[in-house]
Amino acid sequence: MIGTIFEFGGQMVEVRIIGNNCLFRTGQFGGGFVPIDNLQLEKAGCIREHPDLKEKKDWKQETIKRFKEKIDSFDTEIQRMKYVIEDLKKHGYKPRHMQREGFRPIKIK
Repeated sequence: MIGTIFEFGGQMVEVRIIGNNCLFRTGQFGGGFVPIDNLQLEKAGCIREHPDLKEKKDWKQETIKRFKEKIDSFDTEIQRMKYVIEDLKKHGYKPRHMQREGFRPIKIK
């Protein structure tokens, strides 16, 4: 298990990777983690990442499918988290802290 806390628009977002699963939690961290399927995705951001989905009605499902395939393509949780960090940075998320299971949190600069 590896987790990272991001800041986005004054709100904290936590991403946790457990094996091949990538889970998200927002707000005051009082709620539970949800998979990417439960997130509200902006069409403009998805189209920017995947321009070929512009005219498709199922753009959200296809974006989620591609994200999951990309996550599955990595061998380790650390590689998966590095990908998530770089991907979210492109959309304005600022990584603040990362912690691997059994290790102390690391501040990300």
